[in-house]
Order: sequence, then C-alpha cells, then structure tokens
Amino acid sequence: MRVEQDTLGDVDVPADAYYGAQTQRAVTNFQISGTVQSSPRPLIKALGMVKLAAVRTNRALGDIDERRFAAIETACEEIIGGAFDDQFVIDVYQGGAGTSTNMKANEIIANRALEHLRFSKGRYDEIHPNNHVNLSQSTNDVYPTAIRLALLDSSEELVRGLHELAAAFDLKAGEFADILKLGRTQLQDAVPMTLGQEFGAFATTLREDILRVREVARFMLEINLGGTAIGTGITADPAYSGHVVAELVVPSKA
Repeated sequence: MRVEQDTLGDVDVPADAYYGAQTQRAVTNFQISGTVQSSPRPLIKALGMVKLAAVRTNRALGDIDERRFAAIETACEEIIGGAFDDQFVIDVYQGGAGTSTNMKANEIIANRALEHLRFSKGRYDEIHPNNHVNLSQSTNDVYPTAIRLALLDSSEELVRGLHELAAAFDLKAGEFADILKLGRTQLQDAVPMTLGQEFGAFATTLREDILRVREVARFMLEINLGGTAIGTGITADPAYSGHVVAELVVPSKA
C-alpha cells in the first residue's frame, strides 16, 4: 500500500494502483451495484478525449509547461486507447454528480504521466490531478461533455445493429411471405395477414427508429466544456472555451 492525503486525511491506496485518494474513498463509499465503470468503455474513452483536448488547449494558451504537457498528453492517449480500463474501479452508481468519476480520471492520468517523467505514483508536487490534469475544468463541464461524447460514439454502434436487425427482418419477411395468420388488435383476433407482412412491418419500424436515433444524436453535439463549475467559465482563460471545443472537433498534434 501507499499512503495518500486528501482534505479528510490519510488514505491507504494499493501501491500499484494508478488511482489515488479520492478514487479510493469513492470505492469505499459507493458499493452499490457491483458493476464498475470499466464496463462502459465509451465513457472512459470520452473522458480521455476531454482531458486530451483540455491539456492541449492549456498548452496552447501557455498555462502548462511543455514537460508536463507531453507526459499528460501521452497518458490521455493511453486512456483513449484502453490501456488502463482496469483502473476505473468506481461503481457505476455514485453520488456527487460525477465528481468521483472526474477525479478518478485525473488521478489515473496524473500518476501515469508521473511514470512517463520517471517519478513514482503520488508525486503530486510534480503533476497534480487537480492543478494540472483538471486545469481549466470542473466535473460540471467535464462529465456531461464526456457522457455526450460517449452517447455519440455508442449511437453509431446502435445504428449499425439496427440496420442489421432490420435486414434480418426483411429476410424473414420473404421467408414467411406465404404463412397466413390472424392479425390482432387490442389483444383480440382481427383480420388475416401473412407472417411475412408482420416481419416486414418490423423492419420498417426499425428503419424509422434509426432516423429517430440520428435526430437525437444531433443534440449530443452541444457540449458545455469550458463552462467550468457553473457555466460562466470562471478560473479558465477567456479563450479556453472556443479552443477546447475546436480540439474535440479536430484534435491537433501542435
């Protein structure tokens, strides 16, 4: 074990863990469903994308030095790639509007970045989860933004699945074209139809649902990253909001 500190005091953290004190407290406090956040991979990837856009923006604005920037950037790219999914150990149900999730990402990225600089985990005087990884951010803009990015990512997978299912129903519609059955309305027998007509209707409905999913997905393009704690952008550079959104749209390697 290693000992870390937060505002409540000392916390024992597994020595090989990339997370820190606030994550460990959340693990203890939120033993609810037994399902941890390593399961919904799109959310972890999205958190990495938000943190990557943030550190690139802070570097462009001169708010973080090149040495720390390079280490944090590499750690964020590793998170996006899935290298540390097993470190996201907090229950999917938690209090605090996502604060534990945001701090967990900050701690994992900070400790991995410290390794890149050849420091031991917990050397937050060199790279701090809040002061460096969470610079110009708040849970209140990071977490909703990450959720929206995750939903966008997941919606494409959902649409592909719906297309495949609709195509399968079309095949069955042809296969069942000559099978007669009774249609039912209000849970009662009604008039004759074919089983093929019924499966064809399923396929049509699914394709309409695809259109609805794409319509809803457009609302996920509106994000609040850069608003920080209460939407005013307090503590962030006035140029931060526009720059960080641009980084998310077309990430740069500048």
